[in-house]
Amino acid sequence: MPSKISTQSLAIAFVIALMVIVTRGHHFASIDFLPSASYAAFFIAGYYLRSTIVFVTLLALCAGLDMAAVTWGGVSNFCVTPAYGFLLPAYGTVWLAGRWTASNTTWALSSLLKLTGVVVVASAVAELFSSGGFYFFGGRYPDPTLVEFVPRLVKYFPKQLEAIAFWVVVALIAHVVFGLAKRSVRENA
Repeated sequence: MPSKISTQSLAIAFVIALMVIVTRGHHFASIDFLPSASYAAFFIAGYYLRSTIVFVTLLALCAGLDMAAVTWGGVSNFCVTPAYGFLLPAYGTVWLAGRWTASNTTWALSSLLKLTGVVVVASAVAELFSSGGFYFFGGRYPDPTLVEFVPRLVKYFPKQLEAIAFWVVVALIAHVVFGLAKRSVRENA
């Protein structure tokens, strides 16, 4: 483990935290027209930062924002159930997918297809943990069944996929822009 954290890593961590703070649920800082960055934040952190400490810190940030929203922000506690713990494997899935993508892709057109596939599969698994955990173990639905769960999954998953896709594309554009700027600076130095 490096003893010194790079300025670039700190900047990435700051931007990821800001994404989560600004888009996480209904609290004082949420901006309603931006999609939730939660899944994407974990994917991007897994890709760029990879540290387990970052993963745990991001979990703590999300839980802290949720707790503040419910405790002081007047947000309903409907989603705060024993199933809240299923967010750990949900976020862990997309974080590990980000780590895997960083280790197994190069910057080529085929990598964009691989990235797309990884994001879709990881998002689907994360949604199964999150929504499935809430539906089956949250205690909010009497006699939960797979027959009732599938329509709920079909209803909510596209919005989650849209949100992570939005933020991953934003990160991809930023990656390319900063990479080109870095190359230009090196060439002109």
